Amino acid sequence: MQRILVLHGPNLNALGTREPDVYGRGTLAELDGRLEALAKELGCELESLQTQHEGVLVDALHGAAGRVSGVLLNAAGLTHTSVALRDAVAASRVPVVEVHLSNPAAREEFRRRSLLSGAAVAVVQGFGPDSYLLALRGLLGHLARGVSK
Repeated sequence: MQRILVLHGPNLNALGTREPDVYGRGTLAELDGRLEALAKELGCELESLQTQHEGVLVDALHGAAGRVSGVLLNAAGLTHTSVALRDAVAASRVPVVEVHLSNPAAREEFRRRSLLSGAAVAVVQGFGPDSYLLALRGLLGHLARGVSK
């Protein structure tokens, strides 16, 4: 059975109350619940982690190889600033899909550049919580095709 690691970066713990016009009114717990339900339907296991700390995300990516089949990563604001996180995605030795609730290209100029995208196998953004569900389906399809990182 495929095991997928879901990493939620800084401020995603505030979903539902932080800028609901941008991120929606659903909570992180609700999002994780929807992901768990889909994972069960698709026959995979999920492990989720939310952290405010860049180093925790880096450590989780370094620990992914040999433990999980792939990673869904919403690095939030670190997407645009963290070379260390980009290097960890590249070094992870597992497929990583970059996920965003909003469409960064339609937002402020500083959000339009992702340092992670070039190291990820795909990017899913702009569909609200459905971005995660689409990313999970896409990642599992990628793994089923046996495509290397």
